[in-house]
Amino acid sequence: MKDLSFLKNSFFVWACALIILLVLMWFSLFTGVKDVRFWDLFGDGDKLVFFVVSRIPRTLALILVGSGVSIAGFVLQQLSQNRFVSPTTSGALEAAKMGILTALIFIPNSSLFVRMLFALGFTFLTSFLFIFFVHKVKLRSTVFIPLIGLMFGSILSAVSTFFAYKHGIVQNIQEWLLGDFSSVMQGQYEAVFLVLPAVAIIYLYADKITIAGMGESFAKSLGLSYEAIVYLGLFVVSMVVSSSVVTVGAIPFLGLIVPNVVSMIVGDNFRRTLPLIAYVGAVFLLICDLMGRLMVYPYEVPIGMIVGVIGSVVFLVLILKRK
Repeated sequence: MKDLSFLKNSFFVWACALIILLVLMWFSLFTGVKDVRFWDLFGDGDKLVFFVVSRIPRTLALILVGSGVSIAGFVLQQLSQNRFVSPTTSGALEAAKMGILTALIFIPNSSLFVRMLFALGFTFLTSFLFIFFVHKVKLRSTVFIPLIGLMFGSILSAVSTFFAYKHGIVQNIQEWLLGDFSSVMQGQYEAVFLVLPAVAIIYLYADKITIAGMGESFAKSLGLSYEAIVYLGLFVVSMVVSSSVVTVGAIPFLGLIVPNVVSMIVGDNFRRTLPLIAYVGAVFLLICDLMGRLMVYPYEVPIGMIVGVIGSVVFLVLILKRK
């Protein structure tokens, strides 16, 4: 008879993981300045409306953004063959903000969908240029590439700030400097649902992305269209990043620390690791959001600030560990 202990242990671990996620979702749904309790939903129409319009969208956005951006970071790390590459260290977040700024300048009354399309185009172009640079540079240091990406992102951010100041819309772009879920409401967050098809595409092409991550010559020797897989991966990453930034703003280091921590624990098997990265990303963002709501209650600390502080510390530790 086969040993099923591994199966039983896996089931127990995932059951505990699901319970943790549900508990965090419960706290997220019922934590905030406006006191909403479970039994209020059955007798208070105003609180029920607030719960449906604000609390549910916020919790769903936290889960989708946490999962999507974490997976997007993992895809970038595979395609660039560098563990320290992510939307933060490749200029993708700054490119998305530049796309939104461009939409505001040329189409002041543009809809959320139009801004997301601009952000998608800028993010895809920037990601492509970054990967092209990674493949051309001779010094393939683990630390050198992401530091160049941070410099590239700083240049994009400076250009965006200049044009925002010139057109008198500096305050508008402040919304996308730090991620904040406090303004997420029904009718204003649906763009993040693009994360679902994006993650599905990544999972379907997981094996091909893994092969592409081993290098162009290796991929072509196996008959794989390397360029097509790279374009697909970058487009999917751009979908996730642009939909996240246009909805809740930039959340730094999320796509860097989650994939690295998970890979250190369970390894680099792309297909097997994807669900765990999505789970850890969602749980991590839920915890950070609850910290932001309770830290200076009844006020709220933007989640981008909390993730940025934690992420920068983890990033420094990872760099020192690699050295």
